[in-house]
Amino acid sequence: MATTATAMAMAMATTSPAAPVVPALFSSLPQRIRICPKPLLSTTCRRLVLPVPKSSSWDGSASEQEDVEGEAEDSAEADSGDEVEGDEDDEKPQPEAVSSSGFQFAAPPEGYIEPAPFDELPPESPEAVAAAYEALYGPAFSGESLMGNNVFEVKVVDPVDMDRDQRPNDDFSERVVQVSRVTKVVKGGRQLSYRALVIVGDMKGHVGVGVGKAKEVSEAITKAAMNGRRNLVTVPLTKYCTFPHRAEANYGAATVLLRPACPGSGVTAGGAVRVVLEMAGVENALGKQLRSKNLLNNARATVKATQMMRQFSDVAAERGLPMEELWK
Repeated sequence: MATTATAMAMAMATTSPAAPVVPALFSSLPQRIRICPKPLLSTTCRRLVLPVPKSSSWDGSASEQEDVEGEAEDSAEADSGDEVEGDEDDEKPQPEAVSSSGFQFAAPPEGYIEPAPFDELPPESPEAVAAAYEALYGPAFSGESLMGNNVFEVKVVDPVDMDRDQRPNDDFSERVVQVSRVTKVVKGGRQLSYRALVIVGDMKGHVGVGVGKAKEVSEAITKAAMNGRRNLVTVPLTKYCTFPHRAEANYGAATVLLRPACPGSGVTAGGAVRVVLEMAGVENALGKQLRSKNLLNNARATVKATQMMRQFSDVAAERGLPMEELWK
């Protein structure tokens, strides 16, 4: 052990001090590498790069030169990329012209006259334009109309405010089925009003059930009549003024059964069912109220049952068969 320690001490004493390595290494590196403040191991080129502190004699000429060189390289790459893209676009197949492809348009039909361009047509007068608009959309709101109607003289009045003589005169007749008094209890007491049930029909297969409420009986009836006109339905009838087949419908707790009858039988029904059938123009039928006796529910159940019926001609058309084949 002593011999080994002595040999090591002698070697250290006889060894001359080495020359500085780092300055010699820095002097051998190019200037571009020395001024590059990058980590020791670059991830792109995998080269050993040592950081060099900025000296007082250094100027920005080298960095400016590097920037110029980098911009020149980027522009050269962009130009080469554009040239490649241009070559690819030129290589894409272009569609052939109509004349070279041999395509021919269909010939116009005989007697076809090509319309004149809109800018070559004679100018239209304001009166002609107004007349065309009135023919499509009705009289214009100008006070004067070419169709003989003055807009300012037309007054829109609520049917409730009209007298019975001023109401619309159509082919529908009204029949009051029920007028009941209803009471609404509020904080200040009770508010009395009237509810009217009116059946509207034209005796030609169209009928409607209307309900209206108001403070007065006349107003309630008027409201119910207008409500019935808004809810008109078509009842399918045969040439004997009866139903094509039987039907049964429910509305609430009411159930109504309707059956056709032979000519001369008349309407055999009661309550609101009879009124609905008579206003619809049914002359031979059988109606029966099976459950509730409520007039409103039975009237609406009757209308619902009539909507479940279908004419034989409609069924034959859906099946694609003549009417004679339906009973075979």
